[in-house]
This record gives sequence, structure tokens and C-alpha cells, in this order.
Amino acid sequence: MKEILREIGIIARALDSISNIEFKEYDLTRGQYLYLVRICESPGIIQEKVAEMIKVDRTTAARSIKKLEMNGFIVKKEDEHNKKIKKLLPTEKGKKVFPIIKRENDHSNTIALERLSEEEIENLFDLLQRVRRNIEKDWEFVKKGNKRSY
Repeated sequence: MKEILREIGIIARALDSISNIEFKEYDLTRGQYLYLVRICESPGIIQEKVAEMIKVDRTTAARSIKKLEMNGFIVKKEDEHNKKIKKLLPTEKGKKVFPIIKRENDHSNTIALERLSEEEIENLFDLLQRVRRNIEKDWEFVKKGNKRSY
């Protein structure tokens, strides 16, 4: 069997490493840019939803979101109907960095897909979405404290 997940992992770690290096000058470290992008794309999103989108546990998300808040990239705002719900919103500082992150993402996409035809790109995208959906089932299962059978 081909080591497809190994290849995906190598690609993901390389891109994450590049982003962490390039965004260091903006005081965004250790993947915090991922959270900031989701919050900028969906202002008012709640922490649990961000964690689910990025596929991390709630503790990891809470730590990164707290750092974003401490560094002035986001604010937490109480929901007007339910005070327990804290909505996450980008600050002006966060909104200012967001286009830079998007530009890096667009550039990385362009580099990654160089010399692929439109049809190959479309096929790759469809296949990766199917792989993600397959993995999401196990992620949900394990997240709830279950063990997978190998």
C-alpha cells in the first residue's frame, strides 16, 4: 500500500513550519494563524466550533485562542441571549494580519499545485475531501473516548 497519509503529513508539517516561520514577525506562533483565519472568516464563531473545524481538542484550542486574545488579535464577546456563550471576534489587529495569511495560503496553494492540470486539481480536491470525511468519522469516534479496532 502506498504511504499516502505519510505524504499528506509531510506536506502538512512543511507548510505549517513555513507559516510559523513567516508569521513569527506578527507574533503568531505554533499554528495560531489557523485559529485567526477561522475567526476572521466566521466572526462570532464559538471556541468549540473552531476546535472542531481545525480538528483539535478543546484544551489545545483554548490555549491558542487565549494567546490570540492576549496578543490583541481577537476579543471574546458575551452572547446577548446567553452569557455563557463567548463569541470570538477579530480585532483591528487581527483583521489587518488576515489578508497576509490569506496571501501566504494562496501562494502555497499555487506552489503545491504547480504542473497539475485543472482536471487533476479537481480530482485531487475531491479525493482529499473523501479521505477527510472518512477520517472525520474516526476522529469523532475517538474524541468521544472510544478505541478503534485495528
